[in-house]
Amino acid sequence: MTDRRQDIVLGGVFAAIGISAAVIAAGYPGASGVYPMALGCVVAALGLLVLGRAVLSGPGKPRILIDHGPRVAITLGTAAAYLGLVPVLGFYLASALLVVLLPPALGFRRPVFVLVNAAVFVGIVWLVFSIVLEKPLPTPFWSAY
Repeated sequence: MTDRRQDIVLGGVFAAIGISAAVIAAGYPGASGVYPMALGCVVAALGLLVLGRAVLSGPGKPRILIDHGPRVAITLGTAAAYLGLVPVLGFYLASALLVVLLPPALGFRRPVFVLVNAAVFVGIVWLVFSIVLEKPLPTPFWSAY
C-alpha cells in the first residue's frame, strides 16, 4: 500500500470518528457534551487535514503498514490491560502504571524521565478533571467500601 493511500484511509477514518463523537456529544445534556464535542471536532479537523494533504500530494511511494510488529503488539496488549485495569485500580493508578511501564517495554531506558513524566501527567489530569472541571474520574473499586 502506498503512503498516499494509507494517509487517505487513515485521515478518513479519523474524520469519521471525530464527526461521530461530536454528533453524539452534541446530544449530551447541559454542558457535559462541550468538551467531548470540541475534542471530536479537533479529531475530525486533523483527520481531514491528513486526508486533504494526501489527496493533494503527488503519486505515493510504497510504505509498509507496520514498521515494527512486536512493538505494535506490546502497545495493543498494554492498552487492553489498561482498559481492564481502570475499573479495578481507578483511572489515576492505572494511568500512572501505563505511563511508567509502556516506555520501558518499548525500549526507552531513562527511568527518571519516565517517573517524572508519569507524575506530571497524573498531576495535570487530576488538576484538570477534579479541580477545574469538577468531574472526578473513576476511582479504585476498594474506595467504595
